[in-house]
Amino acid sequence: MSLQNPVFIPGPTNMPEVLRKAIDMPTLDHRSAMFADILHPAIDGVKKVLKTETAQIFVFPSTGTGGWETALTNTLSAGDKVLAARNGMFSHRWIDMCQRHGLDVHVIETPWGEGLPADKYEEVLRADTGHTIKAVLATHNETATGVVSDIAAVRAAMDAANHPALLLVDGVSSIGSMNFEMDAWCVDVAVTGSQKGFMLPAGLAIVGFSQKARAAVETAQLHRTFFDIRDMEKGYSVNGFPYTPPVGLLNGLNLACNMLLDEGLDNVFARHRRIASGVRAAVDAWGLELCAAKPEWQSDTVSAIRTPEGFNATHIVTHAAEVYGMAFGTGLGEVAGKVFRIGHLGQLTDALALSGIATAEMVMADLGLDIELGSGVAAAQAVYRHGGNQKKKEAA
Repeated sequence: MSLQNPVFIPGPTNMPEVLRKAIDMPTLDHRSAMFADILHPAIDGVKKVLKTETAQIFVFPSTGTGGWETALTNTLSAGDKVLAARNGMFSHRWIDMCQRHGLDVHVIETPWGEGLPADKYEEVLRADTGHTIKAVLATHNETATGVVSDIAAVRAAMDAANHPALLLVDGVSSIGSMNFEMDAWCVDVAVTGSQKGFMLPAGLAIVGFSQKARAAVETAQLHRTFFDIRDMEKGYSVNGFPYTPPVGLLNGLNLACNMLLDEGLDNVFARHRRIASGVRAAVDAWGLELCAAKPEWQSDTVSAIRTPEGFNATHIVTHAAEVYGMAFGTGLGEVAGKVFRIGHLGQLTDALALSGIATAEMVMADLGLDIELGSGVAAAQAVYRHGGNQKKKEAA
């Protein structure tokens, strides 16, 4: 693997040099006023990225998995019923966590490659006339399959069923890269991490709690200590943490939020959509298919690409690393060996994306797949080429 090459895994993502320098800082007294000047702006920045004015933000030294656990343990009690759809490895892992915590999970089995079935959520919730289901889990972007789901539709299904359950959303590989509207979608707990859209190393679980979710904390009885948001609230109130905070990463988070907001969230989302469109154009040119079964389910942060029947897609990832020093993502769970993944999120440009597309072409050609060198690159260039688009506009 070459550290000079960008990575094309769906996280951790490529890190801007300015963020790398921001987290590389001298030891700071985390009980000093200097820490408060890092902590509170970082929290305020996250609120803006989540598009919320009312949610409380909590940042733990952890990862997205810790964020999942924070969402569950602060709002639920053992034996509570939870509704979730399993449509990939990460929704599966969140379901597994629920079961390990003694929650009663109603699982809607969904083909890997499809988005969350809002209609089935509504059907189950309508049948729950006693409102025994306490929370609905939704994975916004299923990283294993490159599938994005419509969270607004899930909320609409809950509202149509007139159901009071909490809506807990995994936005680990979407927040900061794709549009996420915590307030507009009435999300009760939003979960993400530092290592994807925020372009930082792994190490922070970032969680937003609505006022409704915060109220549920007072009656929830699942055991929690490290992830108790009440302790974090007390820490924030005196400009600190309930334990030693990851000062450097928080300093990086503050700057990362500023970078996203300075670029403009709509511009960030458009950049990801454009880069993803180029990758999808390349996949079409190669004669391959995405795992995402419909265009509306195609993620703007990661593409899971199916290889021909009988070909082990993991060989692409291994060969790319060993021969060209470039990292792509392997298939996970039900799609292991059937897909390889190109992550296209975080600090990425059109030109950097072309390097990944070109390398993937060389790898597949090396391994005997019927891939014409330059075909995917040319297709992506047609998407990315600003000069050509400008000339077409002028000619029109």
